[in-house]
Amino acid sequence: MVCLGNICRSPLAEGILQSKLSKDFYIDSAGTAGYHVGELPDERSIKVARFYSIDISNQRSRKFVLQDFDIFDYIYVMDASNYQDIINFARNEDDKSKVHFILEENQNVPDPYYGGENGFENVYKMLDIACNRISEEL
Repeated sequence: MVCLGNICRSPLAEGILQSKLSKDFYIDSAGTAGYHVGELPDERSIKVARFYSIDISNQRSRKFVLQDFDIFDYIYVMDASNYQDIINFARNEDDKSKVHFILEENQNVPDPYYGGENGFENVYKMLDIACNRISEEL
């Protein structure tokens, strides 16, 4: 799960998808930028996840690294900017084939950082639907 800073959208997506899959699946999140490396998710992400009985309070922000292409079978991005950043980072076509928008039809998940409490709730609901689809596919 990849977004810009790895404190709002991708931590939520990580927590939501992990809640829908067995522990046999390794799910992680990262950011395309290193602005918040080592920080907890945004408290509003933690709050909305907790409301839905998902605990993301132990996650720490990290930056996407080249080795992520080797570790993960699927790389889900939150928006077109994240997609382009990860595609540009890819070493080859195999790496590129792993990168997908999390929402169908290449739609963007809006960044709720400046959107207030309702923005986080709306993003949670979008990601929950997307993670239902992904968990069924897996």
